[in-house]
Amino acid sequence: MSPLVAEPGAVPSAPKTAPVDQIIKDVDVQTFVKDAIEESRRRLVIIDFWAPWSGPCKQLVPLLEKLVRAKKGAVLLAKVNIDTNPELAQQMHVRSVPTVFAFFQGQPVDGFMGVQPEPQLVAWIDQLIKATGSQSPLPENYDAALKQAAELLETGDAARAEAIYGDIYAEKPDHAEAFAGVLRCMIARDAAAEAQVKLNEAPKAIAQDKALDSVRAALELALASDQAGDCAPLESKLAKNPDDHQTRFDLAMAYYAVGDKEKAVDALLEIVRRDRAWNEEAARKQLVKFFEAFGFADPLSVSGRRRLSSLLFS
Repeated sequence: MSPLVAEPGAVPSAPKTAPVDQIIKDVDVQTFVKDAIEESRRRLVIIDFWAPWSGPCKQLVPLLEKLVRAKKGAVLLAKVNIDTNPELAQQMHVRSVPTVFAFFQGQPVDGFMGVQPEPQLVAWIDQLIKATGSQSPLPENYDAALKQAAELLETGDAARAEAIYGDIYAEKPDHAEAFAGVLRCMIARDAAAEAQVKLNEAPKAIAQDKALDSVRAALELALASDQAGDCAPLESKLAKNPDDHQTRFDLAMAYYAVGDKEKAVDALLEIVRRDRAWNEEAARKQLVKFFEAFGFADPLSVSGRRRLSSLLFS
């Protein structure tokens, strides 16, 4: 298969938030850099410029998808619809469809135009994988990958964690824990509304899995936090009337919104200490939601539940 020389030219800047990683993606002018060019620094990326009206494209697209899936994450397929992204086609000097580029380390390494027979495509992809040394970003052991993603999320690297969770989910669409991880990452990057939509569209088998219980709690809190006010005015108001439980409750939600989970727990525990029955035990119920969202094994959940029990049964 003869090389097709490309001149990428200027490309638009990457989006501010990273989308969920997948083995096969539809990319556009906003996501091209992040999902195709930058992704090629992690593994081989095949970019397929196609059009919905093209008969040859209708033959090639499903074939490429099949072959890419068979590589278990060593290759990513980025599909660009030239009808909705003519500027990308122009920048990549695409004159006809289908036109396919192979990118690695941010640079085009090969390409072709037109439909190719399956055996030739298989050999082409295998040759590129061998030449580039491209490998799946996932460890062989899914448990190890999940642990790595969880550690990345815990340290604040939601983008890389989301990439790993997304890769697992792309390969195993019934993996509820990976799906839950994707949602947690979306919440971490302030895309709670987007996460809610994704959760609503979850397959029934996944939606009923217990792995999503804590995610639902975290999502509810994240959406509520979007409405939370600033901490300083609430702190000032509470200082004037320490028995204003509603203000203290609002302050707890404000603390949570800014990431100060410990202060949020302390504020709710103080309400329970002062008046455990206030507002139909709203503080206790909110604490339970916090602990569920944190994960019951989280050190803050463990200490918070112990303190709550001490208050309730003293």
